[in-house]
Amino acid sequence: MIAFLGNPGSLYTKTRHNSGMLFFSSVFKDSQIPMTKKFHGLHGTCRIGGRVVRLLLPQTYMNESGKSVGAMSKFFSIPSEEILVVHDDLELPFTKVTLQKGGGLGGHNGLRSIVKATGSKEFLRLRIGISRPGNRDVSSYVLSRFSKEEEPLLDDIFHSGYELIKRYFDTEGIEQILPISRSFE
Repeated sequence: MIAFLGNPGSLYTKTRHNSGMLFFSSVFKDSQIPMTKKFHGLHGTCRIGGRVVRLLLPQTYMNESGKSVGAMSKFFSIPSEEILVVHDDLELPFTKVTLQKGGGLGGHNGLRSIVKATGSKEFLRLRIGISRPGNRDVSSYVLSRFSKEEEPLLDDIFHSGYELIKRYFDTEGIEQILPISRSFE
């Protein structure tokens, strides 16, 4: 199962905090995956490599992402170790993506909500670097749009992250290869 985090509504569509949903829109835009409303979100299935993967776009606000992820994982009996969450990360520089298992929450309320709902931190995470805001307020920064210089790079960054996911699936999910990172430059 892959969950792509973000906030619902047009106000948040192209914000840094919606990196997970932007990733989905970029990587799967030509796939025409039928999505169904359920689990407080939209879900569907696709093939990545030889695996059938359930996809989830929570339609809750970020800080309630666990409501959606927890509902779907319980319904399909998906253990935490088989959940991959795609999300923005302040601690990584812009252009860097990292696939890892577990780790700290870094103040990310979406991740905190998922840990609460699943009872575990041992899910996979594709961390999409958005950099720290410098002197700006963190809340307003994550809810702001990418800059004019950053926006044209997003598709390449997201496809770089998708390559990490495919590499992990192609190795049959062998955790010894984690964490793996790529920077698009």
